[in-house]
Amino acid sequence: MPLWRVLKPVLFYLLVLLVFVYLVFPFYWAVVSSLKSPQELFATPVTYWPAHPRWQNYRDVFVMQPFGRNLLNSAVVAGATTLIALLLGSFAAYALGRFRFFGKRPIYYAILAVTMFPQISVLGGMYVLIKTLGLYNTWWALIFSYMIFTLPFTVWVLTSFVREIPRELEEAAYVDGATPMQVLFLVLLPLMAPGLVTAGLLAFIGAWNEFLFALTFTVDDRARTVPVAIAFFSGASQYELPWAQIMAASVLVTVPLIVLVLVFQQRIIAGLTAGAVKG
Repeated sequence: MPLWRVLKPVLFYLLVLLVFVYLVFPFYWAVVSSLKSPQELFATPVTYWPAHPRWQNYRDVFVMQPFGRNLLNSAVVAGATTLIALLLGSFAAYALGRFRFFGKRPIYYAILAVTMFPQISVLGGMYVLIKTLGLYNTWWALIFSYMIFTLPFTVWVLTSFVREIPRELEEAAYVDGATPMQVLFLVLLPLMAPGLVTAGLLAFIGAWNEFLFALTFTVDDRARTVPVAIAFFSGASQYELPWAQIMAASVLVTVPLIVLVLVFQQRIIAGLTAGAVKG
């Protein structure tokens, strides 16, 4: 047997192992750091698991500041942003994917072009608009601003799904007397489930992790989300930051996203690969 045939699978699995370690190790290290005492965090030699896990760090996260309120803020803002983006995105995708009207292609490209602008480029205008509308330091300020990057992506993903659905299904529904709205909600949306899950989950993750708008449009814990709350963890000085509690808070923020991905992984794969093969 040629040597390259023996080495090929070995090299392949070594590469897979390298990628796995590269992706998983940062989260593993966050978990380990969250269970260490301040002395263990900076002790030498480095330990890859604490001798006595300090679970109190997780309790301290909620004692140091109202982290429960911050989690609620993030859940409400990310959830509302996702639901509104999916609702509006479904209507827009139905129109762009099925109907013919003047300016359809420029509108579609304009929606995609919005995703190319960095957040900082619209921050000033959004700040003035939110202050003018009286939404500053509220959930609605964040929901309204998050729609800028969640809605265009949702429209793009769902439009691709609508275009892949056979028109015969709609025509059969119209023959049976269904209205366009009934066709959308009773025929298309069930078939778009993988796309809805994919777009919704990615929109939720984006809104859950967003930092710049949350930092700019909130001033206290009434609407402050977890990424900003973690940034405001403080110690006696910049050299005495509660790193163990910061790591514990980071783990608490990351776990819900991991659970969502694991629960919906099949639909996510179906959503990302839909339309890749025809036949």
